[in-house]
Amino acid sequence: MNSQLVPKLLVSDADAAITFYTQALGAEVSLRVAEDAVVHHAELTLGSVVFALAQSVQEWGWSDPGSVGGSPVLLVLTVADPDATAQRMAQHGAEVVIPVDNRPYGKRQGRVKDPFGHLWILSGDLR
Repeated sequence: MNSQLVPKLLVSDADAAITFYTQALGAEVSLRVAEDAVVHHAELTLGSVVFALAQSVQEWGWSDPGSVGGSPVLLVLTVADPDATAQRMAQHGAEVVIPVDNRPYGKRQGRVKDPFGHLWILSGDLR
């Protein structure tokens, strides 16, 4: 058996999140499971990366970052052009928390908070 880790982001509005990630990151929806208009699981692919999302459901203990005071997790996404990715995310409603720049540890990185409260470190090669 091959091990696999698929982060599942809990969001306040799953359909809006699907729209954001497809438009801002170019992700593609490979699976969407909903019941009574609640998305319980959606899988998205971004190149070879797979991540999932679901609607937060408080009675299940599924809390989105906004309901718990912010995200305790940083998602690191390596892309060919972190500057363009940060700009595209911001155009679709994300907030640039730390601008993309060359870092002394040999990466070009910045931090973006998506409209659902998740924090993304966008990483790439130095310019």
